[in-house]
Amino acid sequence: MPIRIPNDLPARQTLADEGVMVMTEATALRQDIRPLRIGLLNLMPNKIKTETQFARLIGATPLQVELTLIKITSHTPKNTSAEHMIAFYSDWEDVASEKFDGFIVTGAPVELLDFEDVTYWDELCRIYDWTQTHVHSTMNICWGAQAALHHFHGVPKHPLPKKAFGVYRHRNLDPTSPYLRGFSDDFSIPVSRWTENHRADLPKGKGLEVLMESDEAGLCLIDDPARRSLYMFNHIEYDTHSLGDEYWRDTNAGKPIELPANYFPRNDPKAPPENRWRSHAHLLFGNWINQVYQTAPYDLAKIGG
Repeated sequence: MPIRIPNDLPARQTLADEGVMVMTEATALRQDIRPLRIGLLNLMPNKIKTETQFARLIGATPLQVELTLIKITSHTPKNTSAEHMIAFYSDWEDVASEKFDGFIVTGAPVELLDFEDVTYWDELCRIYDWTQTHVHSTMNICWGAQAALHHFHGVPKHPLPKKAFGVYRHRNLDPTSPYLRGFSDDFSIPVSRWTENHRADLPKGKGLEVLMESDEAGLCLIDDPARRSLYMFNHIEYDTHSLGDEYWRDTNAGKPIELPANYFPRNDPKAPPENRWRSHAHLLFGNWINQVYQTAPYDLAKIGG
């Protein structure tokens, strides 16, 4: 089944060109099926690129998925046009009465701020609490994962001496997890962050299970069954050029930045990078959506009960 997104969303043509099946809203309404409702709380500055990245992964599953784009009510994005936000996004307060099978909270460029100093922190905490009663399963990404782990369990983040930036090898710590079904024992994932979480800070007896970890980049993926949440600290959703775009953005702005590790062939920034994580990104999101489909109630009203 294809993904259902607004007819005029810029991601639609990109996905169609890549061979991802995209369903029109009119066609979806004619099908006698309840699609999985997935909400995307997009905190990233480049909204359109982020929409496309997640829609690409969600749209590769064999189930019909309805993607709802959501923004923080109290925050006005600076890097995306008001026209785009008005056309395609809903304020969280406007959908707070609705139920979702799955919900994604993205990263945000606020890592070096204390959580409580982020201007929309109070609303984000209300959203995290809301997921416990209105969402069946939540996928938290990068800073969104750090923020959720801090909100629910008080886990701090720690500044790094330099930015963790590149493509790093990770280990599969639980091949029996439904989220890691089909994963290799060793795989690569893009990393781009200034802070990290420490295994020693994870609370005991709360059921948190570390599923992925890297010797170089640290914790990567944690399962929190009691909260029906996953915490993914790295950018497995990135496309091939995302790290390169970050590198050239900062280089052209005169900001000090090192080459992303293990990314450009021969460490030549003019050489086209090779994507070594695409298959595992699709596998993780496919496993997550399959798990949501297998465990979520058919009646949306029963979600979070």
